[in-house]
Amino acid sequence: MPQRTAPPLQAWQVLLGGICALVLTIGLARFAYTPLLPQMHAQAGLGVADGGLLAAINYAGYMSGALLASWIESPAWRHRLYTVGLPLALLITALMGWSTSFGVWAVSRYLGGLCGAAGMLLGSGLVQGWLIRAGRRPELGLYFIGLGFGIVVSAVGAMGMTRLDLGWAAQWEGFALLGLAFLLPAWRWRPPVPPAVARAAGGEAPSRRWMALMVAAYFCAGWGFVINATFTVAIVEKQPLLAGQGPWAWLLVGLAATPAVFVWDRIARRTGDVQALLIAYGVQIVGVLLPVLAQGLVPALAGALLYGATFIGIVSLTLALVGRRSPANPGKAMARLTLSYGVAQVSAPALTGRMVEASGSFDAALWLTAGVLAVGMLCLVAVMRRG
Repeated sequence: MPQRTAPPLQAWQVLLGGICALVLTIGLARFAYTPLLPQMHAQAGLGVADGGLLAAINYAGYMSGALLASWIESPAWRHRLYTVGLPLALLITALMGWSTSFGVWAVSRYLGGLCGAAGMLLGSGLVQGWLIRAGRRPELGLYFIGLGFGIVVSAVGAMGMTRLDLGWAAQWEGFALLGLAFLLPAWRWRPPVPPAVARAAGGEAPSRRWMALMVAAYFCAGWGFVINATFTVAIVEKQPLLAGQGPWAWLLVGLAATPAVFVWDRIARRTGDVQALLIAYGVQIVGVLLPVLAQGLVPALAGALLYGATFIGIVSLTLALVGRRSPANPGKAMARLTLSYGVAQVSAPALTGRMVEASGSFDAALWLTAGVLAVGMLCLVAVMRRG
């Protein structure tokens, strides 16, 4: 009896499956931690410094996954690791609510970082490769909608479960159940194992100095990203008159991030990639400093809006620029930048948590973040001068 073969995937299925994978591996396995952090402070006894340390552990996992992804050449193994990352993201989300042990939380956050690397790096490569082989435009802007949508899901989920008076542990379990809705399409519409191809030859690699400047600029972007991604809700909640308003700020981040890739692509077409990056860094600095310069809900929400509108554009523009400048092996160049981004994501939350505990305020940490982003802008100016 002849075996029935599965019908070929359509482009919309591959893209939608990839978006669901990003929501699962980053939106829930990583970003759910941000709106739940204040409740874990209040109900589970998690200190601010330990909260920052858990975020750093998560990014250590992400950096480990990026390093692993840069080593693996086999398309089959890249596909296997991506496949494993999907249900694992669901499991480690549930694990956060099963224990009050810091060690268990640390294991969950580290594995969550590995899952994030699977969705962000392996998943984007698999989806883009499938689109190219299918003769379609590799529109990864659609794929990266999953980042912004993942933030929206984590914010709305936390707000809804808080209104139901669910505790921090029950909310983690609720997110795990919600993740089932995204696991099914992500699993069913995975791109098939790509064929092994010879490494591209030719193409002039960028100079070491050009690459070093981009790596430094992306480190600064990673610092700006992780401080907001970890502490946005906590920054709002710490203001006495804004208690309970933090999830609204996180929701605004997601709503701003979802369409931002398309906006920054249009800006880059008009101004050039580096100039567009300079604009994005500058706008993000304004967003970082708004809660410091003015108190109240409007500055806090405006800062969250500007952060959401810029971080995803910085990621997509930087990786696209470096990939085009390294046509012989774009994946290796992107991996180097991702590791730089990861170093910032590991160091920044831990340092910020200590600064906040010492001072009782986020102000000094936010000024430091703005300064780091300004250094990133200087690196980009140097890149622009080198052509």
